[in-house]
Amino acid sequence: MVKVFFNNSCNICKAEINHYKRLSDDSVEWIDVTNNKEAQEITSKSYKELLRRMHVIQDGKVIDGAESFLIIWKNVPKYHFLYKIFKIKPLFFFLKIFYEIAAYFLFIKNKHLLSDEKK
Repeated sequence: MVKVFFNNSCNICKAEINHYKRLSDDSVEWIDVTNNKEAQEITSKSYKELLRRMHVIQDGKVIDGAESFLIIWKNVPKYHFLYKIFKIKPLFFFLKIFYEIAAYFLFIKNKHLLSDEKK
């Protein structure tokens, strides 16, 4: 089973993940990281790290960032074609750059979720 850790309080993240949820089967578990201590324990990541980047656990390995999208797309049949395209190294490089830029701005937009002690 694949576990996807995402920020459900981010409207853009929530909309995208809800879309994938509708298209996926029971082989993917979707876990909201918002104020979720268990998610921090499972991933060994801080709350800030979980809010900053999407994380996936596959085969016991914690994977984050753009690579997490590859795993989601691989497990959502309608998006398997994106997995096939972006697993190619030069194309993955561009996906990674785009992801980092988008994730940075989404994190800034949602940084208010961090209380002073969690920053």
